[in-house]
Amino acid sequence: MTVIYWAGDSTVKENNFCRYPQTGIGQEFHRFLKKDVRVSNHGENGRSTKSFLDESRLAPIYNQIREGDFLFIQFGHNDEKIEDESRYTVAFGDYQENLKKMVQAARNKKAYPVFITSVERRIFDDKNNLQIGTHRIYAEAMIELGQTLQVPVIDLNTLSHQLIEKVGPERSKEWFMHLEEKRYPYYPEGLRDNTHLKPEGAVMFGSLIAEELEKLGGIYQQLLCIQE
Repeated sequence: MTVIYWAGDSTVKENNFCRYPQTGIGQEFHRFLKKDVRVSNHGENGRSTKSFLDESRLAPIYNQIREGDFLFIQFGHNDEKIEDESRYTVAFGDYQENLKKMVQAARNKKAYPVFITSVERRIFDDKNNLQIGTHRIYAEAMIELGQTLQVPVIDLNTLSHQLIEKVGPERSKEWFMHLEEKRYPYYPEGLRDNTHLKPEGAVMFGSLIAEELEKLGGIYQQLLCIQE
């Protein structure tokens, strides 16, 4: 069985039921995969490349990943937290160095690293124009490093921005944690969250990743159930 290991933050994480409907992309990604491919989701809330490594969260991935497996690497939202020295990284500096460590870990085990830039935040101005996220510089740094290291990059940041912009502010609420009061036990006061996803968003943005894997072809396309 082939395993996709996923290193990332809360937009990737496998959430338990008490946080429903918050859903990470990695949590729903099995829907796009062949039956003999599974996801091992190591995403965690609030992690940057720095805190992920400092907390030794790469270690269990390294111990388990095997030849022919995949490591999906998706960070950026929390690396920009300049007020938090435990998480902040410089995009064209230690952020790239941290990503290199993850790539090397995968390649040491003859596994395949894949970079995925962070999903866009749903922030519209008063004229209903979608704003470019402040974490875009981290997407650019990841894309540059992917070219240098010959790691495939799925630019989910751009793809999600285009999709959110296309459907507009009202329909895109369905994908993010916009919750009514007293509807969900964990969120009795409701919520207006433009970063974290509901199941619909996790599936929608996961589908963008799957489409890009299909375009990459070869071993990446062969992960997908469209080939069955």
